[in-house]
Amino acid sequence: MKNTGNRAGAEIAQVYAALPASAGEPPKRLVGFTKLWLNAGESKLVSLTIPQKYLSIFDEASDSWKLVPGLYTIMAGGSSAKLPLNMKIDLQ
Repeated sequence: MKNTGNRAGAEIAQVYAALPASAGEPPKRLVGFTKLWLNAGESKLVSLTIPQKYLSIFDEASDSWKLVPGLYTIMAGGSSAKLPLNMKIDLQ
């Protein structure tokens, strides 16, 4: 994250995940966030751990949380409307 302004401020770094289409879930879900305080012009590297449960769906038949095999898209940015960073991962 980078503060491109002339004053110190805060930003919320947000991470979203899009589960495989076969999961039948909404197009993206919030899976992590952190608040950063940045001085004017300051940049910080942000690292978040996403718990496996946040990428899972609840399976009523087995009464447990399960990962759906397939392609997941991980997106990051300052808001759900602006997610400039993304990557795809294939979970089996």
